[in-house]
Amino acid sequence: MLLVVNAGSSSLKLAVFDAGLAQVAQARAERIGTGGAATHLDALEQGLAEMAITPAQLSGAAHRVVHGGRDLTHTLRVTPAVLDGIRACIPLAPLHNPANLTGIEALARLAPDLPQYASFDTGFHATNPDVATRYALPKEAEDLGLRRYGFHGISYASLVRNLRTQGDLPKRVLGLHLGNGASLCAILNGASVATTMGYSPVSGLTMGTRSGNIDANAVLKLAEVHGLEGAAQIVNRASGLLGLGGVADMRALHEAGTPEARFAIDHFIYWAIRHAGSMIAAMGGVDLLAFTGGIGENDTLVRDRITQGLDWAGAPRAVVVPAEEEKQIAIDALALMAG
Repeated sequence: MLLVVNAGSSSLKLAVFDAGLAQVAQARAERIGTGGAATHLDALEQGLAEMAITPAQLSGAAHRVVHGGRDLTHTLRVTPAVLDGIRACIPLAPLHNPANLTGIEALARLAPDLPQYASFDTGFHATNPDVATRYALPKEAEDLGLRRYGFHGISYASLVRNLRTQGDLPKRVLGLHLGNGASLCAILNGASVATTMGYSPVSGLTMGTRSGNIDANAVLKLAEVHGLEGAAQIVNRASGLLGLGGVADMRALHEAGTPEARFAIDHFIYWAIRHAGSMIAAMGGVDLLAFTGGIGENDTLVRDRITQGLDWAGAPRAVVVPAEEEKQIAIDALALMAG
């Protein structure tokens, strides 16, 4: 059996898959260190006990790692060099990579001989051309790692796999991962050629609490008024649907029915359609719209309005593809384990 671990700064999600890729158990811990388990190691032990799984029953463990930078672009067995690479990407994902490392290190303490693997959320977009990833900045900025990476890559890899399995993977697919975090991906012949997120998960669409695209000088103004930490708090955690409509959850906005809530929904849909035009241009047209993520899978109103807004592109067919990120991580790790 394979354990899949998704570690956040104060949370831990666990899933166990058998050799046939059936999920046989799952567990989740929240508020680690602030009311829940004291440490990630404690949460891991509690989660395994809850699932009635012992480390001896596992053949390996696979982790979601948010940022792999330029070099970590596909699933790898965790080695000291890979750990160093994940650590080197901490400045690029200061909220995520340290938590991902914590999950790897906690499991290593609990089961030091268990093989561990890492899948990277940025990896799927490594096929983007340089003109798509390079900001028009001096080389010194590029040397600092300031470039477009893209995220939600494990979700998009899962989407492509599912469409291919169903025999429904046309040449040009617009992937729409819509949830609290939201992005689009232009998928040409099964590979990413453009995506809306960039250096960080802030850019692109309107999201639950993130601003989406914003003029760089506007961010500098926020930093001038509120300081760097204050500006970061605003664009990451106080903007998006929350900033416009008062709540970050799309379902709550539908229920609220206030002018602010309706405007927030309209804003989300408008910018999804507008960014879709850019993605469609990057792959020279579109054959299929593939919706995934919490909003993409469950919000018929939002999905229909985006689809209608893209009628100009030849009324492309739209499908819903359930997100299977944990299963995708398991598939990639098991393939690597099989050699």
